[in-house]
Amino acid sequence: MKSPLTIRQWFAFLFCALFMSAMAFAQAPDQSTPDGLIKSVVSDVMSSVKSDPEIQKGNIPKIVDLVEKKIVPYTDMRRTTEMAMGPNWKKATPEQQAQLVAEFKNLLIRTYSGALSQLRDQTVQFKQLRAAPDDQEVTVKTVVLGHGDPVPLDYRLEKTSNGWKVYDMNIMGVWLVEAYRNQFSNQISQNGIDGLVKFLQDRNKQLASAKPANS
Repeated sequence: MKSPLTIRQWFAFLFCALFMSAMAFAQAPDQSTPDGLIKSVVSDVMSSVKSDPEIQKGNIPKIVDLVEKKIVPYTDMRRTTEMAMGPNWKKATPEQQAQLVAEFKNLLIRTYSGALSQLRDQTVQFKQLRAAPDDQEVTVKTVVLGHGDPVPLDYRLEKTSNGWKVYDMNIMGVWLVEAYRNQFSNQISQNGIDGLVKFLQDRNKQLASAKPANS
């Protein structure tokens, strides 16, 4: 039985996939398709990392800025947060919902940033997209290839009025929002929705004050 992955390990795999898969695509993909969007974001981010020595050294503010500008615009954080909250989402006030989306986004950005140090020589294989032209939600399947066993990494996307957006991802059979749903549910059962907000705020402060691994 596989031991459960930590959130940081998940995003280490995610970053390896995002950055290393760019090497396979020399031409700019079509962002109007879900798989094309993933490939395009990958290429753009990889180019930014390669051209910025500070990012390569682990400069957290610069990495956070990169993630905020290059990755976040292609995600639907409200839907991601809503799914992670499950039935508790409707129990939150509009103000609490806004706080949860903001804090959860910051948590994921900080986790993305910390995972950059995990980049090695992995490559990514994109599976053929199986979707109908009128599908509003699709899954883009990839496999991360490295020294160990291949690691499946899939992305769920939805078609919005602003194009395709990523709202969930699956690493080694575990969907991200499902893992967070358990954590969020436990926090709410113990301390209420405000307690979850505080938990996320405290976690973000810890991550913001943490020193880079290579410092």
